[in-house]
Amino acid sequence: MIEGVELKRLVTYPDERGFFREIVRNTEEIIREGWAQASHSMMHSGVAKAWHVHRTQIDWWYVPSGDLKVALYDTREGSPTRGELQEVFLGDHYEAQLLKIPPGVAHGCKALSGPTHLIYFTSRIYDPEGEEIRIPHDDPTIGYDWTALPEIK
Repeated sequence: MIEGVELKRLVTYPDERGFFREIVRNTEEIIREGWAQASHSMMHSGVAKAWHVHRTQIDWWYVPSGDLKVALYDTREGSPTRGELQEVFLGDHYEAQLLKIPPGVAHGCKALSGPTHLIYFTSRIYDPEGEEIRIPHDDPTIGYDWTALPEIK
């Protein structure tokens, strides 16, 4: 796992009416830095969004509906996991989790089913000029293929 990336397993309480699931409390270690903004993104099946990295901002991602493949790439100088790539799957067909993405870790995602909803919290208010660095989806340094199908086994 990339250093600083965290996953929190969420507990679901189902009954005949549906379910209840708590995402996070402000007293939990995973959100110790505090959040400044909450946002909601909807993606149609097959849509990929990649890559971007934040200078100082932390992201916390939760997928309440649909399925999302998240790719992470460590760009941080001096990180013991620099250059490592990691995939995480979030959503209906995967274990319910909250994903923490630290600053300096490039990230992107692809909706595997649709519509896919992403709820995310950020440690800073949206600032595209000062905070966000864009990397082409096909950057050869990362070498990730967003069009690849799952491995045949």
